[in-house]
Amino acid sequence: MRNKHFIQIVMTALVVVSCQLNQSKMAPKDLQPPIAETKEKFLEIHGDVRMDPYYWLNDREDPEVIDYLERENDYYRKMTAHTDEFQASLFDEMKSRIKEDDASVPYFYNGYYYLTRFETGKDYPIYARKKDSLDAPEEILFDVNVMATGHAYYRLSGLNVSPDNKWVAYGIDTVSRRQYVLQIKNLETGEILDDRIANTTGGSTWANDNKTLFYTQKDEVTLRSHMILSHERGQTVDRDILVYQEDDETFNTYVYKTKSEAYLVITSQSTLTSEYRIVSADTPASDFKIFTPRQRGLEYDIYHYQDHFYILTNADGASNFKLMKTKIDQTQKSAWENLIDHRSDVLLEDIDIFADYLVVSERHEGLNRFRIMRWDGTQDYFLPFDNETYTAETAQNVAFNTSVLRYSYSSLTTPNSVIDFDMNTQTKIILKESQVLGGKFDKDNYTSERLWATAQDGTQIPISLVYRKGLQKDGKRPVLQYGYGSYGATIDPYFSSTRLSLLDRGFVFAIAHIRGGQYMGRQWYESGKLLEKKNSFTDFIDVSKFLINENYTSAEHLYALGGSAGGLLMGAIVNMAPELYKGVIAAVPFVDVVTTMLDDSIPLTTGEYDEWGNPNDPEYYAYMKSYSPYDNIGPLLYPNILVTTGLHDSQVQYWEPAKWVAKLRVAKKGNRLLFLHTNMDAGHGGASGRFEGLKEVALEYAFLLDQEGIKK
Repeated sequence: MRNKHFIQIVMTALVVVSCQLNQSKMAPKDLQPPIAETKEKFLEIHGDVRMDPYYWLNDREDPEVIDYLERENDYYRKMTAHTDEFQASLFDEMKSRIKEDDASVPYFYNGYYYLTRFETGKDYPIYARKKDSLDAPEEILFDVNVMATGHAYYRLSGLNVSPDNKWVAYGIDTVSRRQYVLQIKNLETGEILDDRIANTTGGSTWANDNKTLFYTQKDEVTLRSHMILSHERGQTVDRDILVYQEDDETFNTYVYKTKSEAYLVITSQSTLTSEYRIVSADTPASDFKIFTPRQRGLEYDIYHYQDHFYILTNADGASNFKLMKTKIDQTQKSAWENLIDHRSDVLLEDIDIFADYLVVSERHEGLNRFRIMRWDGTQDYFLPFDNETYTAETAQNVAFNTSVLRYSYSSLTTPNSVIDFDMNTQTKIILKESQVLGGKFDKDNYTSERLWATAQDGTQIPISLVYRKGLQKDGKRPVLQYGYGSYGATIDPYFSSTRLSLLDRGFVFAIAHIRGGQYMGRQWYESGKLLEKKNSFTDFIDVSKFLINENYTSAEHLYALGGSAGGLLMGAIVNMAPELYKGVIAAVPFVDVVTTMLDDSIPLTTGEYDEWGNPNDPEYYAYMKSYSPYDNIGPLLYPNILVTTGLHDSQVQYWEPAKWVAKLRVAKKGNRLLFLHTNMDAGHGGASGRFEGLKEVALEYAFLLDQEGIKK
């Protein structure tokens, strides 16, 4: 998924002569932006010819490419040098709100309490556990601070402890390409085994024999997760057995174990279709059995409990999903029975199974809710929430034999809390509320709202808004409008301590819950993809017009932010309605849609035909071309634009934003700012350190605040 969007910045100092609001006066008069060389390249399909003069930028091994990216970085540094001190101040301010010596709420699993903690002055987590009691001595599994020494980027992922608690498998990525080396550690001796399995997802699953490890391997070119293998601990990798290979290039495959620990499960997933294979976790050498064969358009997830599988599915036209069940020996679709029927106004998102309770996570009118049902039918109620707009989700509920549901809760004005809810007594205990340090934060100083904008076709688009109390709707407030709108990914209204640096300086923050996400149910997603993709863009624009018409802001003070597929959104709106925005931040943006979706060697491409369409089909090609930001650049007065990317990005290749900026430079009218900053050490998720990411946020905020003439 083309998502997530934080990129590291290296700051330098340069004295400039002016800091006026007029952007052209802030830079040295003789400083000119880099102009990329053009090289003739014709791309033809369906009788249509596109000329792409910057196609050559797609070779990261070419010294000319690296030189161009470095010149853009240098231009950015020099043009923004007057904000260096402000960026540093913003970083310190945001960091000061975060408790450095912090720890997660421990959860109990298989005889141990597991926790993740951070120490003051260190960027990376420490993973630990305690046997039987929280008062027991701490056993450190991994100190990532030590492991990351000497690496510009370091990511540990997929911690997976064996059933006997003696072994842990884990993945390491030092490039930010999401290609993990899988390793195994002896938790009794601390020894790292020689077993090193390259090019994996980082995740793995132990069989119940404590020696057989299942993992997913990636295609080395496309990075598609396409093979499941089994590895015997202590054996050489060349003896690993191929268990399953997914030959359909539109599917990815993964392996996991059910919460009951009774079954190993292989899942194959595309955008619209799923298929599962199961085998007893006690007999990992046995053949996996197909749960029910794939059927285009049939999506389902499976959960095991006692003598039944529970199935969350869109079968039989249940677009918002329903819950079904079937006996463990009758998994074919014809044997599935309805348990919770489909509802047109409720999206069924997930379930958690306990010995005495079934917990159903639903979304109604955009808001999360938990339905708690006792298996014996004596209780059936909703866990109460009392906020206009909020985010709630079940947390680490790994135990069966408990009446306690753990969930997290936050709102735009309320820091995240981890809560234990006793389903028997219907009482709750707040285990932890994230602290906002510094002594200046009081949630009563802020107000959140949920508003509705009318789209071009009459659809009501929800907006989540937060600002510091005392807002005067005079059109002069700066507003940062955020959006994503793809893959059915819902952007819930969440608390951010870093966002306070904007709110306390007068900004309003708005989340536009546009179509393409799933905030208002499955149809919300369906009406914002494929040949209806433009609804995402026009929804966002209509939200902007609403905020202006309601005097929350004006075009002179409205800013937009989106990353990855949200970067596509940014690229589309600046082509369609550049006059509405003072500034735009496009992070790791997916902007060269046609060229990327025609190249099946690029990671993610074939698996995303059901999201964007297959441009080998003339209809989808024409539609895609009509909105692709790179293909629709014109001689327009674009807003001030900051573009970020990572050289090693596996989700959105760096050359998409690089080409986009190069083309914008020569096409755009006026002298408004256009910056490209490339993190030469990272990929899609940006910097790996805990606080290094704050430098990236400071970079973005300084860009926004500078345009408002806010210097401190």
